[in-house]
Amino acid sequence: TVGLSMLASGQVSILILLGYIIMAAKLSGAMGGVLLYLTEIFYLDARIARIGEIKNHELQGGEKAVLSDFNVEIKDVCFSYQKDTQVIRHASFTAEQGQVTALVGPSGCGKTTMLKLISRLYDADSGTVQIGGTDIREIHTDSLFKYVSIVFQEVILFNTSIMENIRLGRLDASDEEVIRAAKLAGCNEFVSRLPDTYQTIIGENGAKLSGGERQRLSIARAILKDAPIIILDEIAASLDVETEVQIQTGLNHLIQGKTVIVISHRLKSIENADKIVVMKAGTVEACGKHAHLLKQSPTYRKMIEKSNLAEKFNY
Repeated sequence: TVGLSMLASGQVSILILLGYIIMAAKLSGAMGGVLLYLTEIFYLDARIARIGEIKNHELQGGEKAVLSDFNVEIKDVCFSYQKDTQVIRHASFTAEQGQVTALVGPSGCGKTTMLKLISRLYDADSGTVQIGGTDIREIHTDSLFKYVSIVFQEVILFNTSIMENIRLGRLDASDEEVIRAAKLAGCNEFVSRLPDTYQTIIGENGAKLSGGERQRLSIARAILKDAPIIILDEIAASLDVETEVQIQTGLNHLIQGKTVIVISHRLKSIENADKIVVMKAGTVEACGKHAHLLKQSPTYRKMIEKSNLAEKFNY
């Protein structure tokens, strides 16, 4: 507006005004780039500090161990992700070899965190997690992971073939062993429809597969590994009923004689577990079988009542 007024009054010529506009545009673009870099510089300190935290993070210690007893004991365990907020508070229970132990409780009560402590993805702040009477902090993670198969809700897959993704469960497995594990996990039904079957490249984190298909590959890995301790976190969350039945058949072969610890929000699927551990606000409210907990655990009783109501709901 000022430039047009000056042009109209004869104070500047059209060439000078155009030159000014071009210079202003160039300066504006340059300043935009400078401001962008200034923003990055402000974040740089935080990024450098984070890198320092990672480099200075204390590595988990422990010795190589040969275990023969696979009872898992949680003894007065406390844990916090952040110093101010305790996620697990003085929790204690035992998951025995040859049995299925189910963890149940409201969302956010610490079930998945407990599984991460058992598999030593984190170390407890206090108390102990023991396998066969040995504190897992005394066992090197290379040794520990040989004894544990984990199927978490969040599946990690790689941009390679289905065959190689499953083989990560046991790197020396033959193709026949991989395919057998895949069939037990219910994978063969969808793999057989793919153009290159087990050699199909599935994309980064299994981008070319559905959620249920990715979950089945993760279960196939666990079946192939055949570890004595099986940890299952909501494995049926992404599966339809038919596929869940197929997988259950495979899991029945997998869990014989093993220590199985499972989380499931489908309470019907864990009613027959050998032991049910009810968690509430990071601690263990009660342990026992289904009938016992209906009488002794208000939290479990309320969850069963809500589950029954949900089943009766009609759209």
